[in-house]
Amino acid sequence: MKAMILAAGRGERLRPLTDTTPKPMLPVNGKPLLEHHINRLVAIGVKDIVINTCWLGDQIEAYFADGRDFGANISWSREAEALETGGGIRQALALLGDQPFLLINGDVWSDFPLAELSETALPAELDAQLVLVNNPEHNPQGDFSLDGNLVDYNDSQRYTFSGISVFRPGLFAAYQSSAGQNFPLREVLRPAILAGRVAGSIHTGSWYDVGTVERYQQLQTFLDSM
Repeated sequence: MKAMILAAGRGERLRPLTDTTPKPMLPVNGKPLLEHHINRLVAIGVKDIVINTCWLGDQIEAYFADGRDFGANISWSREAEALETGGGIRQALALLGDQPFLLINGDVWSDFPLAELSETALPAELDAQLVLVNNPEHNPQGDFSLDGNLVDYNDSQRYTFSGISVFRPGLFAAYQSSAGQNFPLREVLRPAILAGRVAGSIHTGSWYDVGTVERYQQLQTFLDSM
């Protein structure tokens, strides 16, 4: 199984920290946040990793290179301008192959056991599996609800997408002519969710979205207390 880490964002809400340091390179427990993701993937045997870059991407590549020093095989999907989540994945499809791949947002931190996704192939009737978490203060309305194990948009209990998931490349079949275009992942997910082809599970452990300076500091405080 391959993995993709989304690392192209500018990190506007993390300024001024991200004016000179790309968001995935912000230090967490003495090493870049992105390095934590790579280490966890390698630990479960997922060594072929695709990373997309844009803002200050040369710094990220200079640090990780081809990944061999971290036990990984890293391929780079370079974006001249950030393509959002959906566009970034679409551009990287040629590097990801035709099998389901594990996807991680580069600006989250969680103790979710990634092996639960990497060891479980998507059944033929599903295009994706999302890991959801209880709604944090910055997203009180949540993103999705669950009907059994299927993700939907009902007005029942809602949860927040954690940024950890598995996707089937075929989910992007409708975007074959959209290379280099900017579009969000939610646009890709919606038809599959409405068709009952996206499963979800809830993670109740630790999860942080390092999207602002305050939340970045909260993660640092949490890890310092461990």
